Amino acid sequence: MPEAPPWRQFGRRDPRRSGAVPSDPYRPYLIDQPQIDVVNAALHLRRPLLVTGHPGTGKSSLAYAIAHEMDLGRVLRWPVNSRSTLAEALYQYDAVGRLRETTLSHDRGDQPPDIGRFIRLGPLGTALLPADRPRVLLVDELDKGDVDLPNDLLTVFEEGEFEIPELSRLPAGQDEALVHTTRGTEPQPVVGGFVRCREFPVVVITSNGEREFPPAFLRRCLRLHLPDPDEPRLRAIVAAHLGPEAVPQVDDLIQTFLARRAPGELATDQLLNAAHLRLGGVDLDAEGLLEAVLHQLGGAV
Repeated sequence: MPEAPPWRQFGRRDPRRSGAVPSDPYRPYLIDQPQIDVVNAALHLRRPLLVTGHPGTGKSSLAYAIAHEMDLGRVLRWPVNSRSTLAEALYQYDAVGRLRETTLSHDRGDQPPDIGRFIRLGPLGTALLPADRPRVLLVDELDKGDVDLPNDLLTVFEEGEFEIPELSRLPAGQDEALVHTTRGTEPQPVVGGFVRCREFPVVVITSNGEREFPPAFLRRCLRLHLPDPDEPRLRAIVAAHLGPEAVPQVDDLIQTFLARRAPGELATDQLLNAAHLRLGGVDLDAEGLLEAVLHQLGGAV
């Protein structure tokens, strides 16, 4: 197999980073000072960052860049779709599994299993666990969710806490449980059924602009729009991912990309794919190959 593109290599870590929570693979990320100022403002104010822009402008990648630059460990990602609910992002309780295990323990004469074994925090719930340093939460494509989902998030974002009723109903003195978290981190204690953050997580919310959000939700977010990269920025992106020596070899691909691109019709990673193939010796002039790589993102397939 040929070497994978740098942005499609998995299981590799940045050797410069270490900590209790493993980092995501490092990928270069370029951003202008005006956008940096908005990100820093969201960090100072402990407010969610609502990021908009066409596909391929780096909305989701921004969360990973923030986690890398601030050494905040792996990003907690919540991919939103039309069936997503706030409850599943907070936690899931396996009542059937607990009933089965309790019955088996009773038949064996053992103590019933701890309730915490059957509770797993979702990405939002894990992000709200108390810690000295915040976690980074990526709420990806919120505009694909139910119309009421943004309003459902308001209370959690304002209060920085949520309740697990299955634990809060436990009697005093028996209301501490070790619950599972997302992304395979160690089980964490929850006391009294309430999860309350000490440091509000770094929340990056992406939207493709498919619908509007309610004013009450927008008031609690800082908005950042990522523009389509121009020619100098595209050259810088290619150099950052593939090396400065790659830019002269793919100049014609950059010009072809710019000529074909209409707003929202091509993504920057498509140019990187074509550049990687060119540098790997693949003949992009072969019939249909360049068209397959730089295909439009809109319309019927």
